[in-house]
Amino acid sequence: MRRVVFNQKGGVGKSTITCNLAAIGAHKGLRTLVVDLDPQGNSTQYLLGSDGTELDTTLADFFDQTLNFKLNPKGTEEFIVASPFEGLHVMPSHPQLEELQGKLESRYKIYKLRDALDELAEDYDCVWIDTPPALNFYTRSALIAANACLIPFDCDDFSRRALYSLLENVEEIKADHNRELNVEGIVVNQFQPRASLPRKVVDELVAEGLPVLDPYLSASVKIKESHEQARPMIHLDPRHKLSQEFLDLHDKLARKYGA
Repeated sequence: MRRVVFNQKGGVGKSTITCNLAAIGAHKGLRTLVVDLDPQGNSTQYLLGSDGTELDTTLADFFDQTLNFKLNPKGTEEFIVASPFEGLHVMPSHPQLEELQGKLESRYKIYKLRDALDELAEDYDCVWIDTPPALNFYTRSALIAANACLIPFDCDDFSRRALYSLLENVEEIKADHNRELNVEGIVVNQFQPRASLPRKVVDELVAEGLPVLDPYLSASVKIKESHEQARPMIHLDPRHKLSQEFLDLHDKLARKYGA
């Protein structure tokens, strides 16, 4: 199962959701890979900590290799790094991804990520793909490579307006490039149940028939501690309310859509 976590709006929790759901899957015994396509590298830092800044091989090297023919290219598995958490591996990001984007787009390397993940199909039960906050080469590559798309939503009106065009973009990529792609659901993040506006916005999305997933993920300062310590919630504080919400969400996705 390959999932892409995507929203064109920044600050909605893509990396947090990606890493915490992936960490839970690995904790439950699933062979899990996180692919960090965002040049900012938040997922890489979250799962690898300070080691994520001193890597010899990253996704930038993988994509650079697709631009330059080599007699003995590196295998896809050589661009993967083990995290400190058992069963959880990372294809790490690098700031150089930003520089490579124009070349990759002009040379039409849009299917290279899908090809690479096809090579790893026997090695992993679940692949989670984190994306930049833009509809660009990397997010299109991820949507072409994935089976399902999760959309983080942070309960404000700007996010709601952006949501409709985002859904249209996903449907266009599905029609043109990837018939297997489906919107798995909208993940409500940083939810404050006692605040009237978030509840109103989410209720309206549900009333419109959009695939809003339950449970909603609570707003919590604990997640900042999780980021700072480079330890997903299941490892930092498994009994915390937010950890339990991530667990519940992971298990519902697993039951409904497979691993």
